Amino acid sequence: MSDLINLLPDAIANQIAAGEVVQRPASVVKEMMENSVDAGARNIQLIIKDAGKQLIQVTDDGTGMSETDARMSFERHATSKIRTVDDLFAIRTMGFRGEAMASIAAVAKVELKSRQHDKELGTKIIIEGSELITQEPCQCPAGTSISVKNLFYNVPARRNFLKSNPVETRHMIDEFTRLALAHPDIHFTMQHNGLELFHLNSANLRQRIVSIFGNAANGRIVPIEEETDIVKLYGFIGKPEFAKKTRGDQFLFINDRFVKNNYLNHAVFSNYNDLIPKGNYPFFVLFLEINPQKVDINVHPTKQEVKFEDERAIYNIVRASTKHALAKYSVTPTLDFEQEQSFNRIQGNPGLSSSDNFNPEKFAGKSGQGLNTAHQINAWKTQDSQRENNNLRNWEKLFDGVKTESHQEEQSMTLKSSWDDAGAQRMPHSESIERKQPYQLHGKYILSPIKSGCILIDQHLAHERILYEKLMQSFEQKKVATQKQLFPQTVTFSAQDSSLVLELLNDINALGFDIQEFGKNTFVVHGVPADIGTNEEQVVLEELIENYKQNLQELKLDKRESLARSLAHESAIKKGKLMEAEEMKQLVDELFACEQPYLAPNGKKTFITLDFQELEKRFES
Repeated sequence: MSDLINLLPDAIANQIAAGEVVQRPASVVKEMMENSVDAGARNIQLIIKDAGKQLIQVTDDGTGMSETDARMSFERHATSKIRTVDDLFAIRTMGFRGEAMASIAAVAKVELKSRQHDKELGTKIIIEGSELITQEPCQCPAGTSISVKNLFYNVPARRNFLKSNPVETRHMIDEFTRLALAHPDIHFTMQHNGLELFHLNSANLRQRIVSIFGNAANGRIVPIEEETDIVKLYGFIGKPEFAKKTRGDQFLFINDRFVKNNYLNHAVFSNYNDLIPKGNYPFFVLFLEINPQKVDINVHPTKQEVKFEDERAIYNIVRASTKHALAKYSVTPTLDFEQEQSFNRIQGNPGLSSSDNFNPEKFAGKSGQGLNTAHQINAWKTQDSQRENNNLRNWEKLFDGVKTESHQEEQSMTLKSSWDDAGAQRMPHSESIERKQPYQLHGKYILSPIKSGCILIDQHLAHERILYEKLMQSFEQKKVATQKQLFPQTVTFSAQDSSLVLELLNDINALGFDIQEFGKNTFVVHGVPADIGTNEEQVVLEELIENYKQNLQELKLDKRESLARSLAHESAIKKGKLMEAEEMKQLVDELFACEQPYLAPNGKKTFITLDFQELEKRFES
């Protein structure tokens, strides 16, 4: 029997490797920009066309390559980053495997121009599908420029499985953002189809975060910094009130390399458990500097998975540091109304804050020399007692009106019934009408009597169902009322969300908005749906986009249904809103005029019924 095992040709081997390294256009962006960073570039430009399918070009002013190095860069396992086995345990560069350029050249048409700073001429190389077409000297700026054209031209199945242009563009923006955050000292620019998406000058980390996520991010983050023998931790974490319903704004870097690690993410999330609603995710940009010998980054070709020598210790450090940062900047709530920052005490006197007018003689003994311990303790007790009394009065202020409201509730719910000689209850006609009026419970539920008992309606979910059906009808009929703004408002999004808004702009306007692109991730709102009056266009649109992304991730809904659900959820009457009787009546009427009044768009019940038999059983012993 003849031998069956053959050595694969380099072209086929490179295409196999490309299946792991080059998964989509964003993979090409990541690998080429990381090479620019490793080359010591101070200016990096990214140009893409047709979501990377037509062109991905990265230009830098790094060290450049010699004629031999330029050709060798396209060979498998050819790298300048490591030379011995020991180098694998002391990696500081972004790349080191020597597979990226060979894999890219296997599935695209690549043109490279590179010149070293001390040379007059550079080198030009053209490779198509791992086949060298030409190599010749050329005039070019110092540094390197690589153009990747017609990605996956020779792998049509892979090209057909790419997502829509906006989706692929967002993935490339994600890779660009991660690298830009990791290296704020480098100047980055990004263009897509001739439009500049980012222009990031070299700056510090806070300035880089603001440049990427908008000016609003500056007031939404607090710094964190901690250094131990195991790890140095620094960066920024988001305030709880700005947590989002979708993942994606969590950036964890190990030695300036972006990684995905759910275990360390949990160390941060655990400090927000009582501060943000369940299902929301806080923003953070955290950098961990660790001895390279104590972390293994050679786990996956994408190098986004790592293994730690002592993962538990790092988890505890990240968790404790995050908790300390939240407390230090008064992000976590305190119960002391008089003293907001409990950590700001005068050392040695826990009863005094730094803002008090400290008078040593106040606690001095008769001799006036030194502090009298008994008097000091009594003074502390008096001050603590006074603070407790003040806190009690402040808490009582929070409940001002609640007793009155509760008393009114008892009176309104008390049935002034009259009894005949037989003990039968008789209800006057006027009282019978009064009982049919809907009644609001705790600003959340609407209680209304029905023939068989009573019905309890969730006002938020009910209104969400009403708005959802109206929005879906507007999509079908293409008729929706728009309330024009007297003074148009401008709203600004991050680059990632801006690309999504552009993709959805026609559908958003079909909901009743009148929004136009203004450039630089900014939009002008000329009108909003008539059923949704608001003066907070920025908040509504941000929540609309967040809910839309969440629906796509969890439910895989089509575009318009997801938008309708998102806007209905954001615009529905919130729990806690007090309603007049006529408003409650209208809500109930509109709910039962819906095609599906029983369930909210998310599948939860809009109301429950309690019949007399069930109520009577509740009173049986």
